[in-house]
Amino acid sequence: MSVAPETDGPSDPEPGGPHLRRGWTTGTCAAGAAKAAFAALATGAFPDPVEVRLPGGQRPAFALARQDLGEESATAGIVKDAGDDPDVTHGALVLATVRRGAPGAGVTFAAGPGVGTITRPGLPLPPGEPAINPVPRRMIAEGIAEVAAAHGLAPDAHVEISIADGAALALKTLNPRLGILGGLSVLGTTGVVIPFSCSAWIHSIHRGIDVARAMEIGHVAGATGSASEAAVQALHGLPEVALIDMGDFAGGMLKYLAAHPVGKVTVAGGVAKMTKLAQGRLDLHSKRGNADLPALAELARGAGASEEVAAAIAQANTVAHAFAIAAEAGIALGDAVARGAWETAAGALRRGDVLLEIVVFDRDGALRGRAPFAPAHAPPPRKRRT
Repeated sequence: MSVAPETDGPSDPEPGGPHLRRGWTTGTCAAGAAKAAFAALATGAFPDPVEVRLPGGQRPAFALARQDLGEESATAGIVKDAGDDPDVTHGALVLATVRRGAPGAGVTFAAGPGVGTITRPGLPLPPGEPAINPVPRRMIAEGIAEVAAAHGLAPDAHVEISIADGAALALKTLNPRLGILGGLSVLGTTGVVIPFSCSAWIHSIHRGIDVARAMEIGHVAGATGSASEAAVQALHGLPEVALIDMGDFAGGMLKYLAAHPVGKVTVAGGVAKMTKLAQGRLDLHSKRGNADLPALAELARGAGASEEVAAAIAQANTVAHAFAIAAEAGIALGDAVARGAWETAAGALRRGDVLLEIVVFDRDGALRGRAPFAPAHAPPPRKRRT
């Protein structure tokens, strides 16, 4: 997952749309590879293809891309197919090396090359553990237990998961910021990748908040993109662990913070994204529509703009152009946008024990508007425009 851009781009397809092919998580691929490797240790032969039972009960089968059987271990590999999702791990080779475990030990896990190790608290597993999440671990253990039962064996195995080029691929994700070092995470809750669902991004937002809370960080900042993130970090002198790569998912971040609060929250973004937030949108992606320039002109009127200036803003080419018109006329449009954005954000957060701030930056990282910290009580309902 890459950092979200500051500017609107072309609309993405709808999540799981009818013409989009679904794919498989790294957890599903790891489970299939581990099951095949354990079966090879048990029988001397690799099942190819190998079936995997998903959490929902489905049983897809996967061809093996690698089979290595030794005296003490077996290794199987499956190439991840993420379908039509722009997943950074699409095409990656997921490997499982399995050895017999100590009697009664059950299934134990290790991070091989390309799989990260957890170094910070707040994630689903404690520091020091390989970044193989709970659901993939359960899928792996269930697959091994299935093979063991079929051959009268104890389901004791040591499983090492590796991902080819995983250390390099991890640098394109938020793993380093979350304290997952050395490689990728083995993820998946359903076993299936739904194209353009952005579930990995939402997952990273939640885990970023969890890590900040576990490290007793009292102030987090969610930003829509790299420019606003750098600007808000400099504004408040925040450590990296306090920065949440919110992207377009303002609502997803704020709703999670409502249930998992932090003392101070800053929402930072560029002029276009923050204008959308001020206009009541919690999903800031371009597929949900562009900012309403006539409504922005009304906001400028409320900030003291003349009819001539308001009319020019309503006809502006972009939100950035509208801000330039307002600045030339001496209108503090950024502050008005920030106040509106604060109301929307507070309505999602609804926590008087959390101090909420909005900051608006331009493309160069210059501060263009601010709504200062205030308790995030739910604001009064907005009047409908007629």
